Amino acid sequence: MTKGPINLAPSELAYVPFVSVDNMMRMVRAVGVETVMRGIADYIEEDFLRWESFDKIPRIPAHAPQGVIELMPTSDGKTFGFKYVNGHPGNTREGKQTVTGFGVLSDLTTGYPLLLTEMTILTALRTAANSALAAKYLAPKGSTTMAVIGNGAQSDFQCLAFKDQLGITEIRAYDVEPEASLRLARNLAGSGINVTICKTPEDAIEGAQIITTATADKKLATILTDNMVGSGVHINAVGGDCPGKTELHKDILLRSDIFVEFPEQTRIEGECQQLAEDHPVTELWQVYAGKAAGRTSEGQITLFDSVGFAIEDFAALRYIHDILPSTGHFEKLDLLADPDDPRDLYGMLLRSGANDDNQAA
Repeated sequence: MTKGPINLAPSELAYVPFVSVDNMMRMVRAVGVETVMRGIADYIEEDFLRWESFDKIPRIPAHAPQGVIELMPTSDGKTFGFKYVNGHPGNTREGKQTVTGFGVLSDLTTGYPLLLTEMTILTALRTAANSALAAKYLAPKGSTTMAVIGNGAQSDFQCLAFKDQLGITEIRAYDVEPEASLRLARNLAGSGINVTICKTPEDAIEGAQIITTATADKKLATILTDNMVGSGVHINAVGGDCPGKTELHKDILLRSDIFVEFPEQTRIEGECQQLAEDHPVTELWQVYAGKAAGRTSEGQITLFDSVGFAIEDFAALRYIHDILPSTGHFEKLDLLADPDDPRDLYGMLLRSGANDDNQAA
C-alpha cells in the first residue's frame, strides 16, 4: 500500500493507481461507510447536473442463461470511464457473488488510465447512494420507515444510505430466506437503525413510507402486487435491472409517476419493460436541475425504476480517485509500457532481457 499523494515522479508515470478489494475495504472503513456513500451521492448529483456534456449509450451486454456480463462506458469530453460488471443470480448457490466488477478512469487527452479499481464493493456503495439521492427528491418528507424486500448483499448499504441521507430509523425487512433477514439485523446492530423482521411482504410494507425491492432472481416476478401498494409512498425498485427481470406488477406502474436514469436503457432493462414504449417517464437529471417536478403531492406514488447507469459509476470512480491522496489505500500498478523512445517498444523488450541476464549473473 502506498501512503501519501498520487503524484508520481516522471520515472513512475507509467504506473497506474490500483485499488484492490483489500484496499477498498480499508479505505471505506477509514473514511466511514455512510460518509463514502454521501460523497458518492454528491458526485452523482454533480455529474447529473451536467448530464448533457456526457456521451450516453445503454450498457453493452453479453447474455447467457446463467446471467449477463456488461460494459458501461461514458465520457464527459475530458475523462473516460467504464465499468465491467456481471449479474449471475445462481452464483450464490456456489458460494460466489451475484455481482462483481472493476472499473477504469482515464485521461481522454492521452488515453492513459488514471485509476483501476475493484467495483464489487464500490458498486454496492454507488447503488445505495444513488437510491438515497433519488429518494431525497421523491420520497415523502419526514419519512422514517422503509420496507426492504430482498435482504441480500445490497440491503445493508441501502439501509445505511437511507438512514444517513433521509433519516430512516425503522427498517421492516422481508426475504424468502429468513436467514438473510437475520443477517441484515445482525449487521445493522448498533447502527442506529431498528430492524423488524417480517414474515410476509405485506407485513413489511405496513406503515412504510418508502418501499425498497432488491431481489436477485432473474425472472419476471411480482414481489409487489397492485393491492399491496397504497397512495403516498415512494418505491425504490432496485432489483429489476435486465431484460426479463422485474419485481412489480404492471398495474403499480400505471398508478405511479415513474422516474428513470436513462430511458433508452430503462425501457429495456427496468420495470418499464412491461409498458408501452411511449409511456411517460421523467429523467432524474431534469428533476435535480429543476427542469421537472419530483414529488408534488401527498397522495402521489413515486417510483424510481433503478437499473444503474454509467454516469453513476463514472461519478463513483471520480470520487475514489479524488480521495486516494488523503487515504493512501492504493498500489502502483505496472500496467503501461513506457519506453524511453515511444517508437522503440521492441528495444525496451530487448533491454529488459539484458537486465534480467545481468541480474542472474
